[in-house]
Amino acid sequence: MELNNSIGVSASGLRAQSLRMRVIAENLANSDSVAKTPDADPYRRRVATFTAEVDRASGATQVAVKSIEGDKSQFGRVYQPGSPAADVQGYVSQPNVNPLIEAADMKAAQRSYEANLNAIESARGMTMRTIDLLK
Repeated sequence: MELNNSIGVSASGLRAQSLRMRVIAENLANSDSVAKTPDADPYRRRVATFTAEVDRASGATQVAVKSIEGDKSQFGRVYQPGSPAADVQGYVSQPNVNPLIEAADMKAAQRSYEANLNAIESARGMTMRTIDLLK
């Protein structure tokens, strides 16, 4: 029973990190998405946050998505007077996505995903060894 709980906890971690990687990929894909008009905002970086949640059936604490929120940091500005998105001074607001931060977040999410996958494999291996002993 405890091995099933550990597999459930690790599976919730896999789902959480998978969602985190999708959000990071979306951020990277939109890192050059500026607004179409001067008064509109460009793409705003999104960040997934998680919380611990108790599974009532098993009593195990699992990972759940709390929210996916926009990053409140300021947009960059680039001087491009010919752009349709330029303001009266000729500046275009750029998305607040930093590819280096996204790459570091992606690496951390991948490592966490791999750790959860290894935990599931270990629990599965222990279950199989237990079954073999009972034969």
